Amino acid sequence: QVQLVESGGGLVQAGGSLRLSCAASGRTSSRSSMAWFRQAPGKEREFVAAISWTGGSYYADSVKGRFTISRDNAKNTVYLQMDSLKLDDTAVYHCAAEQGSGSFAYRVATTYAYWGQGTQVTVSS
Repeated sequence: QVQLVESGGGLVQAGGSLRLSCAASGRTSSRSSMAWFRQAPGKEREFVAAISWTGGSYYADSVKGRFTISRDNAKNTVYLQMDSLKLDDTAVYHCAAEQGSGSFAYRVATTYAYWGQGTQVTVSS
């Protein structure tokens, strides 16, 4: 019912910036929380950032002060602005959407019912 399409990943030098986007289609809800997770090779999926339907944002400690999550409800799109990128930020980044149940467990992967295909972010030295 909901499809998420990510874009904006790529190769960037350490210290640089990228802006990821996640366009949602289908039976989306404006009250759904949205989030970004990432997974590096050989590592478990990691919470990155989330945004509630009211606009409140939440971040992993590793990205606080460097990443900013936002949403444009009119465009049905969520963004992740990534600044001061580090080598450890290299991963496949996935967009996720909650189904509108009202969960506040923003950092938990099982909160989200819908997932995008992922977009690769590679940070070079």
